[in-house]
Amino acid sequence: MNRIFLFLLMLTFFADPIKSQPLQTVEFVDPEKYCGKWYEIASYPTRFQKGCRCTTAEYEFITSGGYFRVINRCIRFKSGKSKISSIKGKAFVVKNSGNAKLKVRFFWPFLGDYYITALAEDYSWAVVGHPKRNYLWILSRESFMPTDTYIDILRIVSARGYDPKLLQKTPQNCDGE
Repeated sequence: MNRIFLFLLMLTFFADPIKSQPLQTVEFVDPEKYCGKWYEIASYPTRFQKGCRCTTAEYEFITSGGYFRVINRCIRFKSGKSKISSIKGKAFVVKNSGNAKLKVRFFWPFLGDYYITALAEDYSWAVVGHPKRNYLWILSRESFMPTDTYIDILRIVSARGYDPKLLQKTPQNCDGE
């Protein structure tokens, strides 16, 4: 019994207090301003994006349905040849979230959480994550992000409970390996 109590006490002592907090999102996202093409600058590595470069996401807001149409694309190079990979999905706005929380579906019936946790005032960059902090994307309207901006964003993601060391920059050189 004492060992269990000691173990639980150690867990609470060593638990990351930021990660145990709900993931903070921006207060409001204007769907029309969020629409358009975004370039992935960096992300946590994922199985479904393995080998991708030149990764982009395009959003179109479907007003009549209250959701975003999403097209994710990347280029994969293998044996000196390139292949474009793409997937289409829908992102449904979570009620009372200021449009900052979405449920994304690429394969029916599965939905994934997509939280806009930071957003430039001019919509030039965005940080998107998952409430469990196991996914993270840094997006930009341009394929290149200034170093100062990137460093500022790393501070933001760290304050949100993400480990910036896990981020991998996404190559945006689309000409070859």
